[in-house]
Amino acid sequence: MEVILLERVEKLGSIGDVVTVKNGFARNYLLPNKKALRANESNRKVFEANRAKIEADNAERRTDAEKSAKGVDGKTVQLIRQASNTGQLYGSVSARDIVEALDADGAKVVKSQIVLDRPIKTIGVHEVKVALHPEVSVVVKVNVARSPEEADLQAQGVDVLAQMFEDEAAPAAEDLAPEAPATEEAEAAPAEAEAEEAPAAETEATETAEDEQ
Repeated sequence: MEVILLERVEKLGSIGDVVTVKNGFARNYLLPNKKALRANESNRKVFEANRAKIEADNAERRTDAEKSAKGVDGKTVQLIRQASNTGQLYGSVSARDIVEALDADGAKVVKSQIVLDRPIKTIGVHEVKVALHPEVSVVVKVNVARSPEEADLQAQGVDVLAQMFEDEAAPAAEDLAPEAPATEEAEAAPAEAEAEEAPAAETEATETAEDEQ
């Protein structure tokens, strides 16, 4: 389907561009969200007649978004969740969770502005894009941890998962390591036995020689 874009759409185009998209994408997203018009003759005329106002409204929204961005860009929010020893969450962190955390920190955004391809399902510090306007995006950090102490470590740059795996691997490596003292004792035992046997053999040889005389 051909549509006329009413605002910039990532990977598609800017205001006024006529682009071809899949029918489902147009019907389910672009058209109902007023991001585009069907590219027929009637709509082309309507768009050209209102182009100046559409562009002015977009510029105003972009300016507002740029102001809002200052209070959102670079923010870090902390979410405490239960997780397994491998760092997998018992559940997930959704866009709604991030919105609520940002709101509690004084940053006002809406769920539709959170660009999350899939829910967060592991502990760690995750970077999440927030699209405040089609032409204004910022990044926030979501620190997901099992405890405030763990969140503090992650905030300092510590890879908690990697550290956890190293701690678990250390005892296993110790179990597999050869016991040097035991080996030395085992090697020393035959040597001592040979040393004890040598005098005994010499004594027997002396006694045999005397008997013969």
